[in-house]
Amino acid sequence: MTLQGFLHIAEHGLLHTLQECLQIFPLLYVSYLLMELLEHKAGERTYDLIRRSGKVGPLLGGVLGILPQCGFSAAAAGLYAGRVVSLGTLIAVFLSTSDEMIPVLIAGEMPIPTVVILVLLKAVIAILCGFACDLLFRRKDAAQEEVEELCEQEGCHCKGKSLFLAALLHAARVLLFIFIVSFVLHTGLELIGEERLSSLPLRIPFVSHLFAAVIGLVPNCAASVVLCELYLGGALSLGAMLSGLLVGSGVGILVLFRTNHRAKENILIALSLVGLGLLFGLLFDLTGLASILPL
Repeated sequence: MTLQGFLHIAEHGLLHTLQECLQIFPLLYVSYLLMELLEHKAGERTYDLIRRSGKVGPLLGGVLGILPQCGFSAAAAGLYAGRVVSLGTLIAVFLSTSDEMIPVLIAGEMPIPTVVILVLLKAVIAILCGFACDLLFRRKDAAQEEVEELCEQEGCHCKGKSLFLAALLHAARVLLFIFIVSFVLHTGLELIGEERLSSLPLRIPFVSHLFAAVIGLVPNCAASVVLCELYLGGALSLGAMLSGLLVGSGVGILVLFRTNHRAKENILIALSLVGLGLLFGLLFDLTGLASILPL
């Protein structure tokens, strides 16, 4: 590849990254603003209310996660790092997140009813897994102390600053991290090319699901695009694509590793996403559910 060709790809990756960051920033800022409000303004009654409402968190997370953007997963990761939302809520958001799935599949002429069924299926799986997770791993260490700890870890030195400025500094630091990693990923994916990915033996059961799950784990909205394109091109089965899309949480997993300073916990969450994606993707193919969809 010539230097000119590489620069063209890098420029294209830069534009994609800038566009993605502009879309993510508002929700990222709002999530940090919410944490600032909780830390500085809310009293014990508010924290009690949050803890009580957290019981339906997986339901809200599973529904909100289906929106075709990855900013909400980033916001949920930041809120989980501050223990404002439960682990089940975070899992529900991550599993439900659709990223670019909806527009890409519709653009690829997949019947809209099928797209709707896939979105609802992801949401149902996400909600059930989220509630199951909260039942199995109940925690009592939520709210104010964890939010303050996150504030100190992020080095914002919020004291003496307005809530809006402190939230802006938090969001800017995380966004810079996202920008650097996303740019590298965008450029790398374009250098590899979808044709090389499509040439791999991805129709082998389990192998294709595992491959898709690993692709879905890539902390970038482009992962969902690659998965959908591979399915539309015939390289992946519908179940394998579902495996990857369940795992895919956009930049949410990236924000989780950036803001939640519990490395083992983050790794376990990532592995759980891969395991759940494999399980439900394989079940989808093995049970023949794809045959009843209007493809």
